[in-house]
Amino acid sequence: MYNSIGVIEIKNVPKGVEAADAALKSAGIEMVSSHPSCPGKYEIILTGSISNVTAAINHVNQRFDGYVVDSSVMGRIDQQVITALFGAHTGVKKGSLGLIETFSAATIIKAADIAVKTAKIDIYDLRVSRGLGGKGVVMITGDVGDVTAAVEAGAEYAKQIGQLSSTSVIASPHQNLWEQL
Repeated sequence: MYNSIGVIEIKNVPKGVEAADAALKSAGIEMVSSHPSCPGKYEIILTGSISNVTAAINHVNQRFDGYVVDSSVMGRIDQQVITALFGAHTGVKKGSLGLIETFSAATIIKAADIAVKTAKIDIYDLRVSRGLGGKGVVMITGDVGDVTAAVEAGAEYAKQIGQLSSTSVIASPHQNLWEQL
């Protein structure tokens, strides 16, 4: 079980690999994933105690300051976010559909966690970096009021740190759209 996670994005692959090594050597953390992402960035996801994850992320932020695109530390992350992060679709294709798109993986993961904790919604899909030009997108479902509140809350966080790309809420998506998502 992941009690906290840290996400950090580096501007290029060589410094990203070096940053991943530095993170692992700096604190008692475990690597969840470490890989190149679009467009030529490097994404690192760490887990461990909140203090160790924070220490590792702070170490990388300080040591690789000019190369860091974005970073985030999240404690007590909602299980829906973890499940979606690892590619398992748990949401249902019914109700309203809300989307939040951000310019970074770190921001979309935190925005998704905020959205889930704001209202009674399900994460339908969470995509980070790959195939999105380095952006992230979360798709959520539920009653229109809950979806709207969740999208607004997650988007507000992304907007405050300058990482919000776009949002949308569709009250009643067409059945053919559901089939394509």
